[in-house]
Amino acid sequence: MSELNKAQQEAVKTVNGPLLVLAGAGTGKTKVLTSRLSYILQNNIAHPSEICAVTFTNKAANEMRIRVENMIGNSIAGWWLGTFHSLAARILRSNAELVNLKNTFTIIDTDDQIRLIKQVLSLENIDEKRWPARSLLSIIQRWKDMGLNPEEVKDAFHTGTDFANNQAIKLYKLYQNRLITLNAADFGDLLLHVITIFQKNSTIKKLYQNKFKYILVDEFQDTNASQYYWLKTLAEEHKNLCAVGDDDQSIYSWRGADVSNILNFEKDFKNTKTIRLEENYRSTGNILAAASGLISKNQSRLGKTLWTTGEMGNKINIRSVYDGKQEAEYISDEIEAYQRNNNSINKVAILVRAGFQTRTFEERFLKIGLPYQVVGGLRFYERAEIRDAIAYLRLINSSDDQLAFERIINKPKRGLGDKTIRQIEQYSRSSKINLESAARKLAETDELSSKASASIRLLSKKLDKWRIDLTSNKLGELVEIVLEESGYMEMLKKDRSIEAPGRLDNLKELVNAINEFESLQNFLEHIQLVMEGANNQDIETAKIMTLHAAKGLEFPFVFLPGWEEGLFPNQRSIDENGESGLEEERRLAYVGITRAKNEVWIFNANSRLTHGQWIDCIPSRFIDELPEENINKLSSYSNNYSFNSSIASEWFNKNNKIANNYNKENIYENKTNQFKLLERVFHQKFGYGKIIEIDGDKATINFEKAGEKKLILTFIEKI
Repeated sequence: MSELNKAQQEAVKTVNGPLLVLAGAGTGKTKVLTSRLSYILQNNIAHPSEICAVTFTNKAANEMRIRVENMIGNSIAGWWLGTFHSLAARILRSNAELVNLKNTFTIIDTDDQIRLIKQVLSLENIDEKRWPARSLLSIIQRWKDMGLNPEEVKDAFHTGTDFANNQAIKLYKLYQNRLITLNAADFGDLLLHVITIFQKNSTIKKLYQNKFKYILVDEFQDTNASQYYWLKTLAEEHKNLCAVGDDDQSIYSWRGADVSNILNFEKDFKNTKTIRLEENYRSTGNILAAASGLISKNQSRLGKTLWTTGEMGNKINIRSVYDGKQEAEYISDEIEAYQRNNNSINKVAILVRAGFQTRTFEERFLKIGLPYQVVGGLRFYERAEIRDAIAYLRLINSSDDQLAFERIINKPKRGLGDKTIRQIEQYSRSSKINLESAARKLAETDELSSKASASIRLLSKKLDKWRIDLTSNKLGELVEIVLEESGYMEMLKKDRSIEAPGRLDNLKELVNAINEFESLQNFLEHIQLVMEGANNQDIETAKIMTLHAAKGLEFPFVFLPGWEEGLFPNQRSIDENGESGLEEERRLAYVGITRAKNEVWIFNANSRLTHGQWIDCIPSRFIDELPEENINKLSSYSNNYSFNSSIASEWFNKNNKIANNYNKENIYENKTNQFKLLERVFHQKFGYGKIIEIDGDKATINFEKAGEKKLILTFIEKI
């Protein structure tokens, strides 16, 4: 107790009755949680088996277990400590038969979920290309987060019901029935099934309500409707629910979190005692005052003001720059200056609002040799959608690029199965031609199915067009044409998953990136250098991550780029959610500022390159909402920089000689002399027949059962 401040001590000792602990950033909430658990156990207020402690991650649960056991001095057996899903799974295992499962049920992962949904779509004759399985999975997960079984979803009140011409509810029911048949549950089911058991079986509900005398939950502001109902039900008997969280750090509505759960806690639980942890042990006075001034503009909050007994420290620096490239240059200069003062760059973080923003920083850092790490995600050019787009460009640049062809041949899906692709690969090897040429030749025969042949012919036609487009369009325009005409953009637009909008933004940023280059060849060479350089990192690295990924972390030095209207606050969030969306964006800004211990730099650009066009930017409204006395405004207007890839291209040409394994003068082995007209031959698919015409490496054969077919000689056997 001597290590806790007055508010923390009160939170630990207030054992009975509903308790809401509003724990601001850096105020020691984990210490309060672990001390409270230790207090209950050491004073024999409850047996370990009567305590239920809930976290959001296994890592947090394990850390809590270790800290409590260290405080008490021995291991603790019998208590219920874990994530929502792990604790719900324990209850479900003991009562599985009440929802028609066996206690040996399997918990399936996302891949299995998608596979199962595809089966359901197929059985209902729904085109998976038009109505992607991943989109339906996102809808079903959203409903499960809301605690809704299929029969509880109402057409008029829940988004997503229009999927596949208003068949979403029916498909949800079929999916659930299939899970029961397989004796399986997905992660959403773990809570949903337990809620169903509690609703339909009062005896089981009463058993667990009596069992758990004390319930503690961490990060309460991140709970969804299903989690909240589960907690509320368990706490009905003893009323001893301790919720620890921060309404000012509720930033996950896009994955189901509902800030109203913490805002309405005092209304839902009568006689709630609310304790505010406001003394901050992380940041300087200016950082805390600026963050508190910003978040005070939100209307939907319970209210608290962070303070510290430490120094005021440096004011927050606000710097306006010309564009995104200059933004990256200034930030890299500051990091290098920080490093020259014998500071570790491990202590530096760049927190971006959107994933596509990392690209400019990555290229700048690689250019100057500054080690970096993208935390919680892939580097820009490693992301799947970027790799896919680049594969199209590589194939347009060179039909001999085998790996690029393999990557895009069925992406988006073109009805080409594994068997078709194996046939193309087999013919490519046997004829010593590239995969694209092999596919084109096979598509002109009866070797493949009519559907596969038609798909390949259409793709080939598009490739021919794009290679012409390459000579007459800007590179950025070419990327847009390819992504649209290939169907790739349409595929992402139909994807209703949480990640889809970010993937679209990344592809838009790719357009910006490629416009900086004079030729496609130069761009592709640059990508090779970027990927090569990224694989040779030092141990110490500057950290680049999104604001969402930064929650819970802290750094001495924090950079916050891209504070412009539309980017931050994010326009999509405002358009979709109105004032509540704006307030969540402001909470995200608050989270970003409070990650810093000593120094914060906020940047906004006067213009940004978007879709190859320069767009004038308006500084984020959040900048104006920061208290004047806690900030230092700077301005930088310089346009004497430009990217020059000639050195990179020269290095690449010297050190990366591309071998050409094929003779372009003779791209196939002519077997005309090996076969004769009217010769009897055998084909694995069509059986026996006679050759009636030979044309180059192709032959027309009259098969005894299949009739006339035009085939490539490689696939024909003499008999």
